[in-house]
Amino acid sequence: MKLHFKKFGSGPPLIILHGVFGSSDNWKTLANHLMSTFEVYLVDQRNHGLSPHSDDFNYQVMTDDLKELLDDEQIEKYSLLGHSMGGKTAMNFAIQYPEKIIKLIIVDIAPKRYPPRHQNILKGVHSLTLHEINTRKEADDLLSVTINNAGIRQFILKNLSRNPEGLFYWKINWKAIEDNIQAIGEPLLSHAVFSGKVMFIRGAQSDYILNEDEPLLKKHFPDAVLITIKKAGHWVHAEQPAQLLALIKQFIKYGKR
Repeated sequence: MKLHFKKFGSGPPLIILHGVFGSSDNWKTLANHLMSTFEVYLVDQRNHGLSPHSDDFNYQVMTDDLKELLDDEQIEKYSLLGHSMGGKTAMNFAIQYPEKIIKLIIVDIAPKRYPPRHQNILKGVHSLTLHEINTRKEADDLLSVTINNAGIRQFILKNLSRNPEGLFYWKINWKAIEDNIQAIGEPLLSHAVFSGKVMFIRGAQSDYILNEDEPLLKKHFPDAVLITIKKAGHWVHAEQPAQLLALIKQFIKYGKR
């Protein structure tokens, strides 16, 4: 599958993968700060953003998509950063193609199994009848019945767009994601190991990576370190961008963590 992506700046390549329900645009602000140091690739994973839709949706096909993109771009080695679902894609990619990875950065996701977490978001999306909605405010009001966090609602509404006739439509493939929601929570295979340098970053207010997960991180990624960013939840890049930027630059350029 030919993924949609944007490329910024110059320097050592840095590939960034967004999380579920997100898109490359979620990382545009950070890319603007990173582009003076790196050649940044912001990638829309399948069924998200402007990338094609498919009923097939799991980490192997997403890994294959990324390999195809980077082969097309003729990049031999690169650093890879993934947030949440993108972090799971990045882990799988690094394990399958370790010779390609300079540094691996995983933001707020562990290599373990996660039960479905987003039922209120899916319920809210199902409550919208798009041809009856005239404004984003109307969509936001309807979503607020099931999603009380305004920030999450705005995050979801970034996937709402208008066609040439002015009617709303979803850029995201909700059906494929919902049909494969169990696959998004799948762990790494038990024997999977990547021996390169890895930095896991978690938000102190997030429960995605727990203290008891550290042995599992080390099992799959022996040269990994876990960094906690204070006053941040799951969306670390939106809540503490300056701290995250500093960690990314230090780790990739100097190996300091």
